Amino acid sequence: MLDGSDAMNPDPDYSAAYVELRTDAADGLSGHGFAFTIGRGNEVMTTAIATLADHVVGLDAEDFLADLGRAWRLLVHDSQLRWLGPEKGVMHMAAGAVLNALWDLRAKRAGLPLWRLLAELTPEEIVDVVDFRYLTDALTRDEALDILRAAEPGRAARIAELEATGYPAYTTTPGWLGYSDAKLVALAQQAAADGFTQIKLKVGADLDDDRRRFALARQAVGDSVEIAIDANQRWDVAEAIAWVTAMEDESIAWVEEPTSPDDILAHAAIARGIAPIPVATGEHVHNRVMFKQMLQAGSMEVLQLDATRVGGVNENIAILLLAANFGVRVCPHAGGVGLCEAVQHLSMFDFVAVSGTRERRSIEFVDHLHEHFIEPIDVRDGHYRVPRLPGAGTEMHAASLARYAYPDGAEWSTGADSGAAPDAGAAPDAGAAADTDPAADTGRSEAVHA
Repeated sequence: MLDGSDAMNPDPDYSAAYVELRTDAADGLSGHGFAFTIGRGNEVMTTAIATLADHVVGLDAEDFLADLGRAWRLLVHDSQLRWLGPEKGVMHMAAGAVLNALWDLRAKRAGLPLWRLLAELTPEEIVDVVDFRYLTDALTRDEALDILRAAEPGRAARIAELEATGYPAYTTTPGWLGYSDAKLVALAQQAAADGFTQIKLKVGADLDDDRRRFALARQAVGDSVEIAIDANQRWDVAEAIAWVTAMEDESIAWVEEPTSPDDILAHAAIARGIAPIPVATGEHVHNRVMFKQMLQAGSMEVLQLDATRVGGVNENIAILLLAANFGVRVCPHAGGVGLCEAVQHLSMFDFVAVSGTRERRSIEFVDHLHEHFIEPIDVRDGHYRVPRLPGAGTEMHAASLARYAYPDGAEWSTGADSGAAPDAGAAPDAGAAADTDPAADTGRSEAVHA
């Protein structure tokens, strides 16, 4: 196993498809978004993003940004492109990347970080960006308004609390497969010393090894730090229940992605079979409709939305409202390239304007690749500190793009023919990794400018 890998993804390269929206406005502001792909497939994703350009390029930016509910409908409900989903897969992620770039631009125009922009919208303005189609058997517009209006009285106090103390984080840094025992123990101890109250271990490759690594981690952090496990879709139902039972530890904070992310009933069966240990999932759930069904079926006790998997900020607001309506806590997926920077805004908005709580909620933290962003995350004492700069946190430094954008970036100039980065060795194809360790500088990004 490579450092930074898991039981289902043994060769990640931590790359992304990147989109920039430019206008001819005098302010010179631009919107930035991306879709995290993990490696091969960037060419497919950038092509999908470029396909959506006709829905954006040439439109009046002010009108478009003023009605991002309309933007969702234009990008997601194209009568021909939706045939490729609908509302799932590459085209849906591409739409999400463009929508996130639009929200980034809108927040910059407002002079606010995205979480604050969202938190200051009225309940009516928030529900106007949500598509309630297919949701009304679980969440109506009126029910969403009730949730948001109930949270209104304490908004100002929660903003002040958030600015003072931040939002809780947990870390996956100690838990990657491929780490030596000494490295696992050292990183787990460091996480506890840094104020994290939960860590996560990747599991699913070897049961005996998982039991041993879990015991080492528990010894390293003591009983005051929770430990979750993540199988990354490795098991079927019977295997998941047997594996978790064989771990012989009901202190497990949650079991993440035990099986196929599309299998709603399997998740529900596993949840019943491993109770009282919670099931957590969501990073690969395609859309709000599947989240609705998982919540209805009791398939998850921890909802792990992802900033770039679904249809952007719009759809993640719908998912947050669904979670609130079902009383399910949200602990987002992060890591990757820029996922921490992006998803923090959603959790902070949820605390201020939707759920009104941080109890037993946390955002995943993985300590790599943040230096490439204009405003990298600030995690101290086990908490995400509020981002201050206007925007969605998704803009990368121009120097990083110039160096790593594929295929014209400087990093690729000596190995462009083979697809290999300097010092990375020969690569099998154009989607191969610049470096397989997430602690390295970065993978590659592919830029589409709309």
